[in-house]
Amino acid sequence: FMNYVYPAVFYEEEGKISVIFPDLGNLATFGDNMADAMRMAADACGQYLFTALRDGDPLPTPSTLGEINPDAILKDFDMESATDSAFVNMVLVDMTEYARQYSDKAVKKTLSILMWLNTLCEEKSINFSKVLQEALLSKIQA
Repeated sequence: FMNYVYPAVFYEEEGKISVIFPDLGNLATFGDNMADAMRMAADACGQYLFTALRDGDPLPTPSTLGEINPDAILKDFDMESATDSAFVNMVLVDMTEYARQYSDKAVKKTLSILMWLNTLCEEKSINFSKVLQEALLSKIQA
């Protein structure tokens, strides 16, 4: 599994739960409640990481929980009033699942198989791409 974990600052603002990812260029989102904010945070983080991976950009190194000071982050955004409710939490993104849900862009690969195996598979109308994708996903999840 390609799991990534990044710290985020959560805080209450106008009845909503806002979220900021300091390691991801201060990427921000919010939710109506804590469960919604956590879901939105995972989705926003997933979009950011997926785009970086797709574009070949290096992923930022995640900070540890202790390295993130929520008061300092909120001060940068003139949100000192929210520091009482602020805390840092790690957000987990399963990029294997995220990519499966959000990317259908195919990449062409050239491969070699034994001639006799190719003939048998063609006789049975086996979809090579589908079989390879299923096999690769099972290897990733093993």
